[in-house]
Amino acid sequence: MKNKTQYRIKNWREYNQSLINRGDLTLWIDDSTLLNWHQNSLSGKRGASRTYSDCAIECMLLLKSVFKLPLRAVQGFAKSLLKLMSVEVKIPHYSTICRRQQDLSVTLNARKSKAPRDIVIDSTGLKVYGEGEWKVRKHGISKRRTWRKVHLAIDASSHDFLACVATTNDVGDAEVLESLLEQTDGPVNSVAADGAYDTRKAYDLIRQRNAKALIPPRKGAKIWQHGNSKKERHNRDENLRYARQHGMKKWKVDSGYHQRSLSETAMYRLKQLMGSELSSRTFSRQAVEIFVRCKAINIMTELGMPETYAVD
Repeated sequence: MKNKTQYRIKNWREYNQSLINRGDLTLWIDDSTLLNWHQNSLSGKRGASRTYSDCAIECMLLLKSVFKLPLRAVQGFAKSLLKLMSVEVKIPHYSTICRRQQDLSVTLNARKSKAPRDIVIDSTGLKVYGEGEWKVRKHGISKRRTWRKVHLAIDASSHDFLACVATTNDVGDAEVLESLLEQTDGPVNSVAADGAYDTRKAYDLIRQRNAKALIPPRKGAKIWQHGNSKKERHNRDENLRYARQHGMKKWKVDSGYHQRSLSETAMYRLKQLMGSELSSRTFSRQAVEIFVRCKAINIMTELGMPETYAVD
């Protein structure tokens, strides 16, 4: 039996410091956030103008996600924190945070790239109204147990979340590819995804970005465009021909498809650091909660990532 490959971190000192810096409160509530805490402009709508800016509400939600606090506790946490910082600003009431969350627009703030990006796309599930493992074993799964599907586009180089789409668990992966690509700025070199994206529409969307599709053909796949055609050879047919001739395993190695494993690592990081359950009750709030979690992970990732090497 082949032993599992062992890895070591070669930048341990820098990575260890980045882990420490994640707990720095000024990382999550900095001077620029405090300067833009209150809403300065009028909304243009009927009724009283908002007191707190979107920046302030987003900051409160980041604190909630990072430190895994209920909304009421976040209000008290932020109040005591700003008191210790000798900053005199009002803290939004937990009911205000909850109400504003449903229509909050959150940007992931992924790092810019000068070179075309290699993108990895995948999806995972986050639990809603879930029960503990003991209750499920004892009484079975209740009818309220459900999931929200999180579709992610990840930069293979920086490991940043570039795009995010939240859906119900009955939405197919390929259906949200267009939205993921629209959220991704700049040139794209390649898009790696699993066989669920082996559709004509998915290939067309990737081709529109002048990118190479790294998608394994499905079992029993057939050539879409005959070899004698005068049209430009289709990327998908080239993948299929190479896999037939050399085997799927070799195609994955030679094409660079193996980088798709980075998506598994990214999703593990998301669940490990932010939890695998959503606390919000409505879908709109759940979608914002997912975006806030992804933004928090991007902030942590920018602090530092481990650089590993295999040990013989």
